[in-house]
Amino acid sequence: MDHALRITNDLTVIGQVQLQQLQQAAEEGFRSVLNLRSPDELGFLKNEPQLVESLNLHYVNIPLKLDYLDEAVITEILQTLKQLPKPVIVHCAAGIRSTAIALLSLAIQEGLTPEQTLAKARSLGFHYVDCTMVSPELKRRFVDYISKHTQVTATA
Repeated sequence: MDHALRITNDLTVIGQVQLQQLQQAAEEGFRSVLNLRSPDELGFLKNEPQLVESLNLHYVNIPLKLDYLDEAVITEILQTLKQLPKPVIVHCAAGIRSTAIALLSLAIQEGLTPEQTLAKARSLGFHYVDCTMVSPELKRRFVDYISKHTQVTATA
């Protein structure tokens, strides 16, 4: 799929998907789409649920707004992601939120430290972790969430 970043065999991220990308995803065997965009965002596809479901894919929309980014919302998204039939496409407007969520999922699943997770992001070609486009607040919350939840995994 064009402009997509495969995080794992079960998890691919992208910015806003277009109909042809959804069709391609269905043909490639994807089973679910998780949309992190808010309906009030410019460019939000109002008919996306119908488009996705017409391709026999599962669809979930959980808005992830950077100005309302708390642990409960992140946890809800990660739990939903875990339950969706795989493989899954996670998308947002530019691919930053979707990639952050996918990397959080990977970090928790594999028990990675924040540093290992950021290194993994770079190795996958996601260089926004070092870019001014990513707010310091987003990066801090990302690191805090990994630190808290990988410690729980490591001691469980």
